Amino acid sequence: MHVLILGGTTEARRLAELLHGTPGLKLTNSLAGRVASPRLPPGETRVGGFGGAEGLAAWLSEQTVDVIVDATHPFAGKISFNAAQAAAATHVPLLALRRPGWVPAEGDRWHEVGSLEEAAQALPALGRRVFLTTGRMGLAAFADLEDLWFLVRSVDAPEPPHPARMEVLLDRGPFTLDGERELLRRHRIDVVVTKDSGGAATAPKLTAAREARLPVLVVRRPPVPEGVTVFPDPEKAAQWVREHLEQGAFPVID
Repeated sequence: MHVLILGGTTEARRLAELLHGTPGLKLTNSLAGRVASPRLPPGETRVGGFGGAEGLAAWLSEQTVDVIVDATHPFAGKISFNAAQAAAATHVPLLALRRPGWVPAEGDRWHEVGSLEEAAQALPALGRRVFLTTGRMGLAAFADLEDLWFLVRSVDAPEPPHPARMEVLLDRGPFTLDGERELLRRHRIDVVVTKDSGGAATAPKLTAAREARLPVLVVRRPPVPEGVTVFPDPEKAAQWVREHLEQGAFPVID
């Protein structure tokens, strides 16, 4: 049985670790290639896009894939919808592995928005020194905010367009609460911008912002494609795969 994991997340790596070496199971991990030095999971790995939904469907047929697990970042919406279309075209079952989103706690000053563009529109009314933790790919949305100063944290250095007044902090989580407290203090941050990525690795910034009574702009995550079964953690997804492997077949999608 051949399982394709669309990965690039901590959950995807954990799922690969749980499934690697399972008798009768071939495992392929797919990474988008947007990070220069990714942490490679166990199993076979391919890097780069498929060429849209049609290209992915062709690859699924050529490689005789029996099931797809979409364990991409919650905001990697395009590949998720391409996977849903390809799965439907090839009748291959598709699962989604999605860490639960963050939930505001007492004392949080969250302002939820639907996109990076909406976040950019709301920013000037909330602060002047911005801790921007949405990744390097969406900085163009903030490029015109010339009166604001940005601390941008990302794994790799961003490319233009991006805000003119910007300091880049190259770092990769997990982050500590003490580290986030010091970062907010040292850079005199007065507003935080984040995507609702969920998970524990980057959550300490939310606690630090709550303690400092800072407003936080939270970009809501896009929905999972309709009809896709969602698992909240790698253990439950791995259990599903193993159960169907023992039965000798994965369910057929009509």
